[in-house]
Amino acid sequence: MTSSVVDPRELARCRRQIFLSLFIALAVALNTLEFMLPSPAPWFRLGFANILTLVALYLFGGRAAWTVALARILVGALLLGRLFSPGFFLSLGGGVLATALMTGARRLAGERLGPIGASLLGAAGHATGQLLVAWLLLVRHAGLWTLYPPLLLFALGAGLLNGIAADVLIGTLRRHPAFARGATGQVGGEVSPSGK
Repeated sequence: MTSSVVDPRELARCRRQIFLSLFIALAVALNTLEFMLPSPAPWFRLGFANILTLVALYLFGGRAAWTVALARILVGALLLGRLFSPGFFLSLGGGVLATALMTGARRLAGERLGPIGASLLGAAGHATGQLLVAWLLLVRHAGLWTLYPPLLLFALGAGLLNGIAADVLIGTLRRHPAFARGATGQVGGEVSPSGK
């Protein structure tokens, strides 16, 4: 019988990669499922996949959130045959602004910003990013911005629901040993001070 010494850093890195892959797969599945459901308005989606971006942000940090968000947009567009279509650029614009706001605010506010607050910021960013891309690429008309108030209202409602779901999921996962914080405060005993 043989025994081996496992490097805690390597174990944490492998664990993080596995969980991020699972988060991306789940986000793509939710995005695809939501795309097939009827939508109450053009371009409007509830954004359930953002729950996984929030989970990645709060468990693994900003870089992980960007990885999940961008991979979900790219892989989802490939699966649905929408790569480089107007819908892809709308999704990309909304996703980039949403993720930038969530990760930036989390970095500035730290633990004072919870998942629900981050989700509301992301929802506002997503609605704004989509409308900006639509104005830049599709409809250069001032009347387009009359859609902004109802779109923002829908987005904030969806963001609230997604934030609550993410808060519950993060709380549940943090009680599991695989997501426990190590002595450095990093999930899974990860040592990197940057949280990346």
